[in-house]
Amino acid sequence: MKTPLLFLLLLLLWAPRPAAAQRRDFAGLYAAQRRLQLDTRREADSLHFYVRFADGSVLRRGHPLRLAAWAGYEAKRPLWQDTVPRLGRRIRPAGAASWVEFSLPAARLRPGQVLSLHCGPADEAAAGPDGAWLLLTPERLGRAFILTDSVGDPLLRPFIHSGEAVRVDSYGSEQPVTAKLYSTAGFAAALPPMADPATQPPAPRTLGLLDSLFFRAGQELRLRRPGLYALRVGDAPRPLALLVEENEFPALKTADDLIRPLIYLTTSAERQKLYNAPNPKHAVDDFWLSIARDNQPVARQLIRTYYGRVADANRLFSAHKAGWMTDRGLLYVVLGPPEAVYRTATEERWVYRGTERGTATYTFRPKPSTFAPEHYELVRRPEHELLWYAAVEQWRKALTAPTAR
Repeated sequence: MKTPLLFLLLLLLWAPRPAAAQRRDFAGLYAAQRRLQLDTRREADSLHFYVRFADGSVLRRGHPLRLAAWAGYEAKRPLWQDTVPRLGRRIRPAGAASWVEFSLPAARLRPGQVLSLHCGPADEAAAGPDGAWLLLTPERLGRAFILTDSVGDPLLRPFIHSGEAVRVDSYGSEQPVTAKLYSTAGFAAALPPMADPATQPPAPRTLGLLDSLFFRAGQELRLRRPGLYALRVGDAPRPLALLVEENEFPALKTADDLIRPLIYLTTSAERQKLYNAPNPKHAVDDFWLSIARDNQPVARQLIRTYYGRVADANRLFSAHKAGWMTDRGLLYVVLGPPEAVYRTATEERWVYRGTERGTATYTFRPKPSTFAPEHYELVRRPEHELLWYAAVEQWRKALTAPTAR
């Protein structure tokens, strides 16, 4: 009887062990051009979803639009799973993109849960890189209006251009809307990742009110004065922030706009010299050309990469101020998109594996505010100093930090 027992023991030893569950990587949510964007509006006892696929052909591959509710970002198993019924009938083409609308009973959704959407094979639904993940906050579950563009499509961005037409589309009875304009002049660019915030001058606790406007939901609105607007619809408990920018935002074109993001690579004396130049825009070109040692193709590549990242950061992270000025925008511009992003309810970690000193991890913690409900602050540490200066030196020597994705 010993032989069978020994045989069983050998089988147990040699049997392949189940692979450890991989951590869900959310880096795909910070791709420059998101493949899937969404907004929601509360409508009676339902939450209505507006989903935009940048590549509408994804919906024509025969895969269902999969939904899942999770207890949190780290949950291994969903609380429930479903698919959007009659998907083909819900698709509305819009050029190369496509829209899909559907509703879910509000009773199925709870604050604190995370909802995932994915159109693809079932085994990719929880992977995270190409889908959309939505944290269900009380404000999200209760907001009965959306912002739309001039043709009535959801805006899907927290900024508009000066004079651009926008509407507040409210569910139910027509609602009054108050728009309060605040100056953004007091907002500063993010501090370096090793700076001690306690040594910096305190940020102003209140914003200066510049103007108040009154209109009604459904009315076309053209906000011509740049700044930060707080839109309050009816008696909603929380306003919605809308950044009004000039020129070609999120891209930058004017000399001042091009000089300001150089704060991450230059000294104050260098920037002042650029501002004081007879032709500041030419001075910016000369700055990059000097870094490239008069190699024009290299200078052009540096300009495209740096300001391309600034524009991408503006698309991804703008809220109460331009995205490049935020903590996440700081790393995105100088280091590039993160190679991996791990989320929990209390933090978000960005991982860069291709640095000169090995793997670098930066931790952000959520710090929502009235104007920036999805705002994250970087946990600044002294040990980030060497990595930071090494990354800046790459730019100053025309050795552009590699783009992760």
